[in-house]
This record gives sequence, structure tokens and C-alpha cells, in this order.
Amino acid sequence: MDAILSNISIAINEKLYVKNPETSTLGKKIIENSILIIDEIGFDNFTFKKLGERIGSNESSIYRYFENKHKLLLYLSSWYWGWIEYKLVFATNNILIPIDRLKKAITIVTEKIEDDYATTHINENILNKIIIAEFTKTLLTKEVDEENKEGFFLVYKRVINRLIEMIVAINQEYPFAKSLASSIVEGALHQHFLKDHLKTITNCNETISPTDFYIDLVERIAK
Repeated sequence: MDAILSNISIAINEKLYVKNPETSTLGKKIIENSILIIDEIGFDNFTFKKLGERIGSNESSIYRYFENKHKLLLYLSSWYWGWIEYKLVFATNNILIPIDRLKKAITIVTEKIEDDYATTHINENILNKIIIAEFTKTLLTKEVDEENKEGFFLVYKRVINRLIEMIVAINQEYPFAKSLASSIVEGALHQHFLKDHLKTITNCNETISPTDFYIDLVERIAK
């Protein structure tokens, strides 16, 4: 599957960037190093000035690609969910038994992410850590309704909608498929965060993963 994914270009909403960073060496350096810096110092402390210093480029050159750092975070989030969606589709396409397909899908969206070396300028393991820590900052804003209308969360919602379809396939009478699907995707990020930082309020640890928790949950619903 990694070989297939290496040949796929993740489609990003064009309104999220001024110039597509995938089209130039500098653009790819902006993406690669923004991921590293946000992981090191957090999104709140991240600035285009610090990014420019890291890559040896003027701050103004970064603004030629992104209007502001919020749009950059939205771009990184969209890329991540697009990558997850591709993995999800390829991993579940040939699974015929509905509960097995759902369990595989849950594994894809909740498991610990390893770096895909096929994407040389994006470290998916580090990007996953950023999504765990920072993704809610793309949603919990005053502009969320307008940004939703612009389609900035379309890929994220597509991932959830794929889970909704799989949940309905195992139990058409279950009345909370949408809430369950969105809780799995968003809740897995939260459980990973708790596992690493607030260990006393989650059952997830070094031996019990968020994947284990959510698979157990859907198996109980499926009974």
C-alpha cells in the first residue's frame, strides 16, 4: 500500500494557500520545517519569522505561499486527513464482512502513525503529533462556520462519513451513527493526548491503545 500511496497527490482546497507549496523546492521546505517547528515549540509560539530563520529565507517569501499561520495549519490538517482517507480506502476496499471492514477503518484512524518514507518532505509521525495537540485550533474559532462553507473541512468530514456508512452497514437500527463516527475520529486524538499527558483519566496506556478502546466499543454496539 505504501508504494501506491507514494504515487498519489493529496488534493488540498486551493483557498488554503496563495501558491501551492508542492510546486517548488521552497514550498516543500516550508511544509517540512513548519511541521518540525510546530512540534518543537507548539503552534501558539510558531511564527513565519521563526520559520524563515530555520529555512534561510525571508519571512515575506513564506507569505507568498500562505496568507497566515492559521491557513498553514488548516493546510497541514487537510493534508493529514487526505492521507488518512487514502489509507482508509485502500485498506478497506476488499474487505467484504461489514464488522471487519469497520474494525480495519477504526484501526487506520486511531492507530499510532509511523512515518511514510515515500513522502520525503512530510514526516507523518510528527504531523500526527501536531494533529493530536493542535487540530482543535482549526475548528474552535469564530470563523469556523464561514470556513466550513468554504470547504476547508471537507476531507475531515469525508473520513467521518466513510465511518458512518460502515457503522450503518453493521447496524441500520443504531440511531447515533454520526455521533459515534465523529467521536471515534476526534476522540482518538483526545485519548492519545491523555495517554501521553494526563494518564490518570484514561484507560489507554502502553498496552491498551485508543484503537483497542474504540474497537471494543463498536463490537458491543454490533452485538
